[in-house]
Amino acid sequence: MKTRIIALLSLSVLLFGCESTSDKTRAGEVAAPVEEHHSHENSDQALELNNGEKWLVNDEMKPFVHKSEQILQDYSAAKATDHVVLAEQLKNENNALIKSCTMTGKSHEELHKWLHPHMELIEALSKEADKEQASMLVSDLKTSFNTYHAYFK
Repeated sequence: MKTRIIALLSLSVLLFGCESTSDKTRAGEVAAPVEEHHSHENSDQALELNNGEKWLVNDEMKPFVHKSEQILQDYSAAKATDHVVLAEQLKNENNALIKSCTMTGKSHEELHKWLHPHMELIEALSKEADKEQASMLVSDLKTSFNTYHAYFK
């Protein structure tokens, strides 16, 4: 039950945590509902480059991605086996990442295409009882970070 609540809270933060200028009321305009701008319908679509270039991620968000990746690298280097603790650490970094989000527009949409499946991997890792499956999820997370680096700078 606690895991479900944490997952729902994380998803809520993801859905509503990122600012978008179109979400705010401007002079003479009516604010659009946040749900329209944070839909995850496109999160299962393929990531796209920015006219052949990597998308720029806001500087205030980068440390959380880099720390998450470092946590994963340290876990692997130490040949650690407590994947539940790893998942919890990665969730904490993702929560901080989401809280720091000020991105808007297409770069924001593309980041969500990466982040949503990444968060699903972490959630699956936190619930996995089988050590071999957990190891495969850790490998999938490494691949996810490689994808991040291929599309974002």
